[in-house]
Amino acid sequence: MSVNPLQHLMPTCSGARAAEQGAAFGAARAEDPRSGTLRVNEIFHSIQGESTWSGEPCVFVRLTGCPLRCTYCDTEYAFREGLTVTVGDVVDRVLGFHCPLVELTGGEPLAQKRAFDLMRLLCDAGLTVLVETSGAIDIAPCDPRAIRILDLKTPGSGECDRNWWANLADLRPADEVKFVVTDRADYEWARGVIAERGLGSMFREGRLRAILMSPAWAQAPGLEVAGTPGLEHRALAEWILADRLAVRLQVQAHKVIWDPGTRGV
Repeated sequence: MSVNPLQHLMPTCSGARAAEQGAAFGAARAEDPRSGTLRVNEIFHSIQGESTWSGEPCVFVRLTGCPLRCTYCDTEYAFREGLTVTVGDVVDRVLGFHCPLVELTGGEPLAQKRAFDLMRLLCDAGLTVLVETSGAIDIAPCDPRAIRILDLKTPGSGECDRNWWANLADLRPADEVKFVVTDRADYEWARGVIAERGLGSMFREGRLRAILMSPAWAQAPGLEVAGTPGLEHRALAEWILADRLAVRLQVQAHKVIWDPGTRGV
């Protein structure tokens, strides 16, 4: 990914005046959210494959790093690969696609504090901003205009104990909750959470945009990911129908359009 670093210019001066102006310049630069830096894995334009926004053209900003190691993770390359760029450069790159929808993803985008500056600037630019987050990090600092897609971790993910349940109290009507289901036990766990945590009521009352269930795709073991055999889409669909759950089945459309292992889509 090629970037154009911001260029900061200071007029030439001398003595105490130079020191004074230099200090003021440094303070202003430190306060400028565009000058903060992020580790970015990739930025690309594709078709949104998940959530209620599935099928729409979308710009994806994939940030580097994640504190979780879910068994079905298909972006292990984002754990460590990436370049350090300024928030301003990322905003300019996104705007260059002339697409009204953008998603911050990872890895875990909220693991980098400058991600909150990025989403605010993207919202300021008039874009619809989606944030795909694992649910292991506090979502309260997110810009109120951003749409959070909260991925609650099932037992089959291997990271169920990392769920930050307080996030549920911060959900807004535009937000969505997602479960990636690896087997029948995961499905029953998710069904229980929907009932016990009041997610079904939130959806029916319009306090939550959608509850998503996604079958895990088969994932081979990696260097840091255990892998999973995956779950057939039909099996999950039939369980949902049998229980008459008010959830939306999602199939990760980008993996149907392109090979599941393709990057940048």
